[in-house]
Amino acid sequence: MEQDVESPAIIRKPKLPKQVREDLPKQLAEMDRARRIQRYVQKDGKCNVHHGNVRETYRYLTDIFTTLVDLKWRFNLFIFVLVYTVTWLFFGFMWWLIAYLRGDLDHIADNQWTPCVNNLNGFVSAFLFSIETETTIGYGYRVITDKCPEGIVLLLVQSVLGSIVNAFMVGCMFVKISQPKKRAETLVFSTNAVISMRDGRLCLMFRVGDLRNSHIVEASIRAKLIKSKQTKEGEFIPLNQTDINVGYNTGDDRLFLVSPLIICHEINQNSPFWDISQAHLAKEELEIVVILEGMVEATGMTCQARSSYVGSEIKWGYRFTPVLTLEDGFYEVDYNSFHDIYETNTPTCSAKELADMANRTRLPLTWSLASKLSQQGLPDQQTERNGDIANIESESKV
Repeated sequence: MEQDVESPAIIRKPKLPKQVREDLPKQLAEMDRARRIQRYVQKDGKCNVHHGNVRETYRYLTDIFTTLVDLKWRFNLFIFVLVYTVTWLFFGFMWWLIAYLRGDLDHIADNQWTPCVNNLNGFVSAFLFSIETETTIGYGYRVITDKCPEGIVLLLVQSVLGSIVNAFMVGCMFVKISQPKKRAETLVFSTNAVISMRDGRLCLMFRVGDLRNSHIVEASIRAKLIKSKQTKEGEFIPLNQTDINVGYNTGDDRLFLVSPLIICHEINQNSPFWDISQAHLAKEELEIVVILEGMVEATGMTCQARSSYVGSEIKWGYRFTPVLTLEDGFYEVDYNSFHDIYETNTPTCSAKELADMANRTRLPLTWSLASKLSQQGLPDQQTERNGDIANIESESKV
């Protein structure tokens, strides 16, 4: 008896278009490379550096004010409450100890007895009197008498120390609240940096903007190239910082940041990108850190915003989409297009190669003939006379 054997169903994967199949490995390789790149500065400006094995921790206590300001809010509030509570408890214990040693607690109902503090009958009342004294509330129910010199001395000490604690902690909280870190949240950088031609020169560009109507005063921009290098002597320098000129010589680094601005770095002989082409850039492990500084108009405090661009975020052959338009009586900024870029014709070679090609097109005829002679292996020496070269030129013209 024959049995029917079910053949397993063959599921074929859908065939992708040829262009998609060719681009997919490149995209996966680019995504894998982007995951492997370790940023020095995050896109939101936080530095990706952790300090470990710091043995001289006492240095943090020498500058206790800055240490408290740099703490997170939950720790800062905890220390704020703890300092006041410990101070009140300590002086409350001192007031209770004076009353206990003088015997005031044994003569609570004795109207003929003059205590150090009226109506102080235990530790709880001493703690409440300590709070009233340090915070200068003064309800009037518990008061110190003039028959207690040790209480007068303790009152002076608590008043002075309480003022110091108030000045220190309130000052710390004020500085913590007024820090301009949140102001930097409204200073935005473009998601990508671009490289394209501008005025006949290859330039690296990125865009910055301010979302608030209150402006940043004395705004300035800086840029650093973070890239490891090895010296001629073989020394390896990790995360070497190289300055990127964004207009320091011409004053273009000082910004009037009312509307978004495109910051331009001309790639010339002094630029670290002088020898980098489009193909070379795709293989480079580098990072560009941009720093925008200025004073907050409302508070006058210095504000700093940071961002960075890794190699995959530098787009070769692109420009930024304009965001500023003229309306009826005012200029309008469209921040929906702030990060948008569009492709443009840009040479894929490096700026150095581009300059060499431009120089060859501007060479005199005598230089071009000399180079041709040298390429053909003919003698080209300084002993040749000007008449001989003139004859060669006349022959070439004929």
